[in-house]
Amino acid sequence: MKIFNSHTKQKEEFKPIKDNDVKIYVCGPTVYDDAHLGHARSSISFDLLRRTLEKNAYNVTFVKNFTDIDDKIINKMNQTGKSLKEITEFYINSYLNDMEKLNVKRADIEPKATESLDAIFELIQTLKDKGYTYEIDGDIYFDTSKDNEYCELSHKCQENTESRVCNFGKKNPADFALWKACKGEDDVCFNSPFGKGRPGWHIECSAMIKKHIAYDKEYQIDIHGGGADLFFPHHENEEAQSHCAYSNHLAKYWMHNGFVNINGEKMSKSLGNSFFVKDALKVYDGEILRYYLMQTHYRDGFNFSEEDLLVSKKRLDKIYRLKKRIYRLTKFNQDKEFETKLLESMSDDLNISKALAVIDEFISNANEALDNNPKDKVLKQKINSNIKYISELLGVGGKDAYEYFQIGIDEDTKQKIEELISKRNEAKKAKNYEEADKIREEILNLGVKIQDTPTATLWEKI
Repeated sequence: MKIFNSHTKQKEEFKPIKDNDVKIYVCGPTVYDDAHLGHARSSISFDLLRRTLEKNAYNVTFVKNFTDIDDKIINKMNQTGKSLKEITEFYINSYLNDMEKLNVKRADIEPKATESLDAIFELIQTLKDKGYTYEIDGDIYFDTSKDNEYCELSHKCQENTESRVCNFGKKNPADFALWKACKGEDDVCFNSPFGKGRPGWHIECSAMIKKHIAYDKEYQIDIHGGGADLFFPHHENEEAQSHCAYSNHLAKYWMHNGFVNINGEKMSKSLGNSFFVKDALKVYDGEILRYYLMQTHYRDGFNFSEEDLLVSKKRLDKIYRLKKRIYRLTKFNQDKEFETKLLESMSDDLNISKALAVIDEFISNANEALDNNPKDKVLKQKINSNIKYISELLGVGGKDAYEYFQIGIDEDTKQKIEELISKRNEAKKAKNYEEADKIREEILNLGVKIQDTPTATLWEKI
């Protein structure tokens, strides 16, 4: 398997630190608001990575944190009058619910900053003892000038540090807070060996990695991932803290997904064009949204457009139309050639374009083969096996074929359709074919079409 390492800016052969075990840490959300499409894109990208590694027979330990103490959360508390716990628990549950609808697998470990304070204290104390810190009015800062390797990870310091805010008293613009002392009654504070206060943002991830999954080797973990906007300064600062404290590097491979844009503009809360996942899910099924968001390679920028989403859905429809042709088939016959081609595509730095081309070719060939041999059981079993493999690797294609084509029909209408189908079946049983035809027309006027099969009458949205 090959992945693009953001550190070396090269595609590299993936070699785990230990045997077939893979430890991945992905930066999760700061839980003060609902998840937006940027969160969804990142989650889907690293979900594809995880699934691809697992299909390559690696034992994956996947960690995604929740930042549950932050200035934005405190601002939300002041705006709403709610407690830290009320706000963070609500948005954690909201995030997990959205990701479940996008068929993103839950992380094996989901640490929170507020539950990792002991690990944070230990890391800060280690940095203090080694002389990498200084204090200003109770705040503890990391002194980047003491780290000879600072900016070796991202190589972005020169282009970024000049424009960064330099707090009064800081030695260097790039220096960052490890611990923030309480500033007033409205501040959220925790007891610590350094006085009352709260952790800085960057220290949290380093401490949680060390606490939950770190090796005591040249590298602590195999892969560290997140959005491209986190590479500097967040990941740079994580790396600095970790190697200065423990004399080893944080991650062997660094992976970053591209930004999401809406109408060509970078998605940003400050620009007022953030698109919440929950709003998209009101209009589009989670699998349709997932398929659309994963069609662009994870490292590329993504321009969200509803027109493109509808085009994407038509491509996903083809999987389910093929699935309809083998409806309710329960037997499988492994097609190793197809599985190898698909997995090899994804194993090339998650080459989704190549993978989808493999699927398109499979669908085309399968439909042609079914046209020529509609009763070929082995063929149907191979098709069934391949669709199952697609679902396991890419997280799409796992729904009931007819239920997929009922997406967009509300529950009241579904109930009415089922009642009309029942009445039509009764009319047919009574050989009242004129009444049965009238009911079929009534069903058609509801925007659906029906198909009679030997076992049941099935329907789908037109």
